[in-house]
Amino acid sequence: MTQVLFCLLFLLVVLEVGYALDNGLALTPPMGWMHWERFRCITDCKTDPKNCLSENLIMRQADRMASDGYRDAGYIYLSIDDCWMAKERDSNGRLQADPIRFPRGIKFLADYLHNKGLKLGIYEDFGTRTCMGYPGSEFYLQLDAETFASWGVDLLKLDGCNADRKDMKDGYEAMGFFLNKTGHPILYLCSWAAYVSPYKDLTDYPAFKKYCNQWRNYRDIQDSWDVMYDIIDYYGNNTYNLSAYAGSGHWNDPDELIIGGYGLSFNQEKLHMGMWAMMASPLFMSVDLETIRPSSKGLLLNKMLLEINQDPLGVQGQRIWKFRQFEIWQRPLHKAHSYAIAVINSDNEGVPRTIKLSLSEFGVTGAPAFNVTDVFDGTSHGVAHVNDSFIYEVNPTGIYMVRLDPVMSWKR
Repeated sequence: MTQVLFCLLFLLVVLEVGYALDNGLALTPPMGWMHWERFRCITDCKTDPKNCLSENLIMRQADRMASDGYRDAGYIYLSIDDCWMAKERDSNGRLQADPIRFPRGIKFLADYLHNKGLKLGIYEDFGTRTCMGYPGSEFYLQLDAETFASWGVDLLKLDGCNADRKDMKDGYEAMGFFLNKTGHPILYLCSWAAYVSPYKDLTDYPAFKKYCNQWRNYRDIQDSWDVMYDIIDYYGNNTYNLSAYAGSGHWNDPDELIIGGYGLSFNQEKLHMGMWAMMASPLFMSVDLETIRPSSKGLLLNKMLLEINQDPLGVQGQRIWKFRQFEIWQRPLHKAHSYAIAVINSDNEGVPRTIKLSLSEFGVTGAPAFNVTDVFDGTSHGVAHVNDSFIYEVNPTGIYMVRLDPVMSWKR
C-alpha cells in the first residue's frame, strides 16, 4: 500500500480524538461456529454438494445451531471464512458473493441467521488478495466496511496474507475505525498479531488490545493432537505476556475448536475444551453439526466448562508450573477466592501418570479449604484443605480439571 494512502488513513484516524475500537462487544469471549478448519475451500458443489462452501451449508449449520442447543448455550456467531467471494469485485468496486454458491447473496444469509437469533460473520484480508486468492481489502477498507454493514454482517475476520507486515498496524487500525464509523456493531477479529509476532519490532500487544476484539497470535490449528498441544504450549511459554492483555472486550485467540473432527481422541477433546476454557479463549466450533458425535456435542455444551470460559472476571488462566509431561494451570474466577485448576499430561505414551500435589501448589489463596467439583461431570470430590496433598492420576494426553469454591468456616 502506498505511503500517501496510509498518511491519509492515519489522518482520518487521528481526527477521531482518542480513537479506540471500544464497540461494546465481546465483553466475554465470543462463541460461535466457523467453517474453515472443517470445510476449508471446497468450492465444487457439483462434485461435493454436502461439504462445499455454499449458502446451503451455512443454512444447514445455522439450523442446527438454533435447534440443537448451541445458540442457547451462547454460540451465536456463524462465521464464513475464505472462499465465499466471486473472483472479482463488481463494476462499482464492491465485493460480491460467488453467484453460483451464494445465489441470494450475503444479506439474505444475515437476515436468515438474525431470524434464528444468530449473528453472521464474514472473512476478508488486509492484503491485495485473500490467502486463497480472492479479492483483498487493500485500497478498499472503507468501502468494504460499508458493504459489510449494509449486509448486516456482525463479525469481520481480517486476515493478513499478501500484505506488507510494516503496513499492518496502520491498516488494521484504519479498518477498525471504518467499521465503527458505519454505526453498525461489528465484532473485529484481527489476524494481525499472527503475522507480526515473530518480529519483535512489529509486535504491539497494547495496539492489538486497543484496536481489536480478538486477535490470532500463533499458527493455524489443524485437526491433530500435535498442533493443538503446540498452541497450548505456546500460550504456556508466553503465559504472563499474553494474559496481561486479555480481558473484557479484547481476547487472545488460539484458533478454532476442532472437537468433533477426525484427529483427536475423546481424552484429547476434553483437554482441548478444558484448556480453551482455562485460557478465556473465544470458542468457535469447526465441525459438521449435522453429524457430530454425541460425546463431542456434550463437551461443547458442558455447562460448567462454558461458565468458566465466560467467567465475567475475564482473567486468562496461566500456566504456573511445568515439569516433564505435567503442567499446572490456574484461573481465578469472579466469585471471591474461587478458581478453575487443571493438571494436564502431555505424554502420549499409553498409560496414565500420577502426580502428588497440594492445593497450595496451585497458587490458590483466600480460604483454609475448598469444595472441589469435577468440571466434566459435575461430581463433587468433597472438601480439601489447602495444605493437604493428593495423588492425581491423569490419562495420557489428558486433563484433570476441577473448580474450587471456598469454605470459609472449615474445621478438620
